[in-house]
Amino acid sequence: MQTGGNTVLLAVDIGNTNVTLGLLIDGEWAATWRARTVHDKMPDEYAVLVNNFLQARSIDYAQVSAVVISSVVPPLTRTFVELSQRYLEVEPLVVSPAIRLGIRIDIDQPEQAGADRLVNAVAVTRLYGVNAIVIDFGTATTFDIVSADGAYRGGSIAPGIGVAHDALVSRAAQLHEINLVPPPSPIGRNTIHAMQSGIFWGYVALIEGLVARLKTAMREQGMGDPIRVIATGGLASLFDQHSAVIDELAPDLTLDGLRIIHELNAPG
Repeated sequence: MQTGGNTVLLAVDIGNTNVTLGLLIDGEWAATWRARTVHDKMPDEYAVLVNNFLQARSIDYAQVSAVVISSVVPPLTRTFVELSQRYLEVEPLVVSPAIRLGIRIDIDQPEQAGADRLVNAVAVTRLYGVNAIVIDFGTATTFDIVSADGAYRGGSIAPGIGVAHDALVSRAAQLHEINLVPPPSPIGRNTIHAMQSGIFWGYVALIEGLVARLKTAMREQGMGDPIRVIATGGLASLFDQHSAVIDELAPDLTLDGLRIIHELNAPG
């Protein structure tokens, strides 16, 4: 693939379950990939995987000119920093409150804000510019409040639906794994449908209930309408189909936030 001499950015979002990588060429996402998060995987092992991803797009290590990393897994932060330095020969930009983000971190302990939550807040501030609730469906489901004037105001963290499912199955001897989809009726007439009702529709109720309470709290704090609810993460589209509270799906929200942070911190 010809890159025209422009910046080729590798964006890396390291979550508790998956590592998402995006390749930005000429201002467009040329490819995105997902890999399992393995805490003790070595830089050399991930380097082989990243090289395979790049080669599938006819990109060599040497063509990557910038790397930006968001991580909530400290051991893998170090792994990908080393990978970038050794294999790509690029000093990566690691997201933290210490770099330019273009937002205010208006919470009690800014240093404790998860990098992924800050990245999403950056993207929403730049791309939408409205009062917003960002729902990110991952290992945890996070609800983040971003004000129209560009402040990250905190939010709420709930167990992800997969975590809730696994916890129930592991603690109840007669309950087994199920598909996380809505059953034919909320009234389950067998164990599988009863579990699907409780887990899936219970989770929809959690989403709708928290969104309602968060909107009330935002208005009490002077963040008035419109308040947009923006969803991202692996299961966002599934819940969007079964709840009216989500206004917009943004599957690349975190990658877009990483792109913006790279631009804010690029030399010149």
